[in-house]
Formats: sequence, structure tokens, C-alpha cells
Amino acid sequence: MAKEYLSIKQVATFLKVTDSVVKEMVKSKIFKSIKKGNTYVVDKSEVDEWLANLNERDIELLALKRSVCRFSDYFKPRYVHLDFLADNKYEAIAEMSKKAKELKIVKDHRWLYQVVVAREELVSTAIGKGVALLHPRHLHPNKVKKPSILFGRSAHEIEFDAVDNKPVDIFFMLLLHDDHQHLFSISYISKLLMNEDILGKLKAGKDGEEISDLLTRSVIK
Repeated sequence: MAKEYLSIKQVATFLKVTDSVVKEMVKSKIFKSIKKGNTYVVDKSEVDEWLANLNERDIELLALKRSVCRFSDYFKPRYVHLDFLADNKYEAIAEMSKKAKELKIVKDHRWLYQVVVAREELVSTAIGKGVALLHPRHLHPNKVKKPSILFGRSAHEIEFDAVDNKPVDIFFMLLLHDDHQHLFSISYISKLLMNEDILGKLKAGKDGEEISDLLTRSVIK
């Protein structure tokens, strides 16, 4: 029987991870790649055998990498808005709303501001430790161009009626299309922020790439 070969992208799709994860696996010699034409490919039987022989720890790590891949579908380094100036929660929401429009995630930042403020006035989205998970009360897939998560950090701490009474300077704005995306993202971010080291580095990160690395790569290191 002729061997079946998969490109790096096809392996990534098959394993539900990113291309970079597969490239790292090739570099670590988990899979051997060979050049065919202008691209590198992997023997599919190697991938099948690797999956069949995963131990419990490897299965957990693969699941974690898949979660990171899914989060990366919603979050990009350019979605980071650092050290903006805001004196109160309303100005912070306005800043994040303007960033969403600038990124062309929404057409109308005024509409976004209004729906996020309406949600905030029901009960604070500040979850403690200086973090708020901003989002509208209802999902609006017709208003949000693509499922997205923005990261913001204010230059100064802001009173936000948090559950622990601490001011906020870290903001995630969740602009998603359905409940599965929303619940997954809240769970992913909440688990990540349980790591005090990562949280501290998010408060000190210097640019979008560094923040992105903390929210993705650091999870599986």
C-alpha cells in the first residue's frame, strides 16, 4: 500500500493544533519530515502511531495545546491595547470599544460601548486580582464581524466594584458569537489567571507579542 503523506498544515488540522506546534514536534523528532516538491510532509502512519501510543500525560498536554489553538483563533497580538489612559470604568470601556472598531471587529464603537456598559451596570465583570472580563449582556454575532478577544491594560488602576474590592488595570473584552465560545474563553482565561506569575507578567508586558506569548505559549511550557 502506498504511503499517505500530510503537509505540516494538514497534520496541524488533523491534530487540531497550530502549525507552529507541529513544526516544534518535527524539530523535537517526534515526527520525521521529508521534502516533496516545494513542501515538507510527514508520513501519516507516524502520526497515527504516535496518537495510538500516547500516555496519560501526553494526552493532557495535547488537550492543552488544542485549547491554546482554539484561544488563538480569537486572540491575536494586534488585539492588545497597552497603557491607555482612563479615570474610571466608563472611560476604560470606551477605550476598549474604540480599539475594537479600529481593528474592524465592530463597525460602531458607540453601540459596543452602550451594550458593554449596560452589562456592567447589572453586576461588575471584575473577577478579582485587578482583572475585568468585559462583554455585552447578550451575544451579537450580527454586530461582531469575527469572534474576538481583546486584551487591554490601563496606565492606572481603576475602581471597578470588583468582588475583592481591588481596583482593575487588566481588561479582556470578549466579543464572541455563541455560548460555547464564550464559556470556553471565560474558563481558559480564568484558569490562566490562577497563575500569579503569569498575572504579574501580564501587568508588566511591554508589547503585544509578549502579552500573546504569556496567554498562549506560557500555558504549555
